[in-house]
Amino acid sequence: MTPETTKITSSSLIAAERVEGTSVYNLAGEKLGTVEDIMLDKVSGKAIYAVMSFGGFLGIGEKYHPLPWSTLKYDEAKGGYVVNLDKKKLESAPTYGVDDDFHWTPEYGRRVDKYYDAPTFW
Repeated sequence: MTPETTKITSSSLIAAERVEGTSVYNLAGEKLGTVEDIMLDKVSGKAIYAVMSFGGFLGIGEKYHPLPWSTLKYDEAKGGYVVNLDKKKLESAPTYGVDDDFHWTPEYGRRVDKYYDAPTFW
């Protein structure tokens, strides 16, 4: 898809490459992290998870936190996503390391969905 095509689509559509790097905030307006990746269902094409980076300092100790897509709400004023989470909840959430050889499984997806009390994809 060319940038020109993206520009003429509905304002509710966005290219995945533009979502990556978007800030994620909590309800208090604190920046929690940024969207590093999006997990899509291959069959429906729907976004199921946003993988957010969180924690660490200058990339050291940073972890990836998959968030069910349903937990994110886009806030135009912030130019980012807002989630009803605080840093404390994220600290004990399902994660994987930036350098981990991670393989997504349905069991892991159910664990993520349960943690965030989100409807499960699995």
